[in-house]
Amino acid sequence: MTRTRALKLFAAAAVCLSVFAQVRITRSGSQPSRQGSSENFTGVVRVDSLFDAQDGTRASGGRVTFQPGARSAWHTHPLGQILIVTSGTGWVQEWGGRKQEIREGDVVRIPPGRKHWHGATATATMTHIAIQEQLDGKVVDWLEKVSDEQYRK
Repeated sequence: MTRTRALKLFAAAAVCLSVFAQVRITRSGSQPSRQGSSENFTGVVRVDSLFDAQDGTRASGGRVTFQPGARSAWHTHPLGQILIVTSGTGWVQEWGGRKQEIREGDVVRIPPGRKHWHGATATATMTHIAIQEQLDGKVVDWLEKVSDEQYRK
């Protein structure tokens, strides 16, 4: 096959794909909601799936609500994570670092492979949107739980 013919076939395929690509709207509440697993969370946590990686994309996202005192276990993300706090007050901490307060409107960027946890403060509920990309089909590596002592520090 000549280079010119290959380029023409590629261009035709791109046009065909663009005809079938459509804007998709996922309606609020149409995705499943679940309790956060007791293996990966302490306290009462609700996870609402917002979108999954699909059609060649690697990103997925969810809305996570932590009741007072609730938090994730220590964990890492192979390609990092972005948290957008949508309500309440919470904490985030990276391994070896100090616990930091996060509030509605804050955006938290967690670098790839960085061990961290996040959750609500002891007295307030916190909700964030979590966005992460998958690498080889994996978005998170769960580690040990955050102890009560670590949480209170």
